[in-house]
Amino acid sequence: MLGSGIWQRGWLLLMAVMSIAAQAATPSAFGQYQPPRLYSERLSHSLYVPMRDGVRLAVRISQPALRGAPAPGRFPVIWQHTITSDEGGPSSDAEAGYRAVPSLTEYGYVVVQVARRGNGQSFGVRRGYNDRTEDDDAYEMKEWLARQPWSNETVGIYGCSNTGDAAMHALSARPPHLKAVFAGCFSWSKFDAFHRGGIYAQWGVGIARSVEQDMMLPPVDGDESRTLLRQAAEEHQASTNLPELWKGMPYRDSFSPLVASRFWYEGSISSFAQKLRESGIALYIQGGWHDELRDQGLITWLNYPRAHLLIGPWAHCLNPGFELLQEMHRFFDTYLKGLPTGLQTEPPIHYFLQQPGGGGQWRTAERWPLDTQPRRRWYLADLELQASAPSVASAVGFDVDASMHCPNSGPYAGIGPYMQPCHHDHQGTSFSGAPLEAPLTVIGHPIVQLYVQVSTPDAHVFAYLEDVAPDGSVQVVT
Repeated sequence: MLGSGIWQRGWLLLMAVMSIAAQAATPSAFGQYQPPRLYSERLSHSLYVPMRDGVRLAVRISQPALRGAPAPGRFPVIWQHTITSDEGGPSSDAEAGYRAVPSLTEYGYVVVQVARRGNGQSFGVRRGYNDRTEDDDAYEMKEWLARQPWSNETVGIYGCSNTGDAAMHALSARPPHLKAVFAGCFSWSKFDAFHRGGIYAQWGVGIARSVEQDMMLPPVDGDESRTLLRQAAEEHQASTNLPELWKGMPYRDSFSPLVASRFWYEGSISSFAQKLRESGIALYIQGGWHDELRDQGLITWLNYPRAHLLIGPWAHCLNPGFELLQEMHRFFDTYLKGLPTGLQTEPPIHYFLQQPGGGGQWRTAERWPLDTQPRRRWYLADLELQASAPSVASAVGFDVDASMHCPNSGPYAGIGPYMQPCHHDHQGTSFSGAPLEAPLTVIGHPIVQLYVQVSTPDAHVFAYLEDVAPDGSVQVVT
């Protein structure tokens, strides 16, 4: 797991890899980009677009407008390959994020939502989860968008979580009109994302819906009777059962008869790494230190080092305290409109260095891992963290209490990818080091090596890096 912070009193696990980063002094418009609005009105309509095999995808198009009519001219297009064709949430002047992207019509963009096949208002059957069938649809949709009379043939795509995966898969297909991708909290390797250290993830089945749930969605324009919506909802019921798909693939190279492929490979961006590198398409990766997929964005950047990378003190697809929409706007203005926003002159990486108890500061870097990486190694011995290797091997045992759980409140609120690890007092075992004599900056990838003997055929082992304050209070670092 990855984490970041400044810890003045702390106990570190074995082989924590750390680096000290100098704070960049380069001025920039990072997170603060507010050009003048060009349009005060927006028009939105929806329709079905047939794919190569006749399956119809639901599409919602939001356009700049003047006096109640679509604004004349041709515009760059930003789209999302999502679960439903709904437009998204309301715009906000502060801390707006992914759901507010349709408000970019005010700045001369056409913004489009496309429900993936087998989802939302679209027809068809969902074969897997970010599979190559969806990628073929994405290629067709991007080229369809480029041909429309309101399009200037310059297309960008965005998304977070499963739609972030969809955006990255769209990049792997290298369609000629795709110029920019903004993707957050996605998986580079699906196996690693769904098996956190070999433990099945607590999410990944939420897109499966009943007919009744689908029927609650707003229908496509012209289907006020919801006849087409019901037909689509009934088709969805033949989609692959996702829990059964995941359970049937315990290993990285497992073959699933449900989708007739080694799906961990098919559904992974990593399988198409070379195609991504050859594409030349601009990429902005967004993640959060408190997101369960925090490692995946960093690994992606290492495989696509010309990308921009943003890591904030956030949980899954959230951005409190940061105007993410403004940064997305700056990115698309740079690569879809060719405007000088300052983005291309900045270091490619922006990350937030957290402090105990809250707060912190933004820093920048040219590469990851950071250039200066002093390694410190601690050894587990006699319930202590020791700077030198013990002369005699030792062991510690404890009984496992499987009833432990993290509270769904306070800093641990949320379910699925939003759930956070929590400190369990007097449970398991812990190794404590001496109080630190000076503040310590920890940035990077803590690693723990354990030799474990258990009384069951299988066991889930959780290792936490924690900060213990002088008053005895404990904060989970990662």
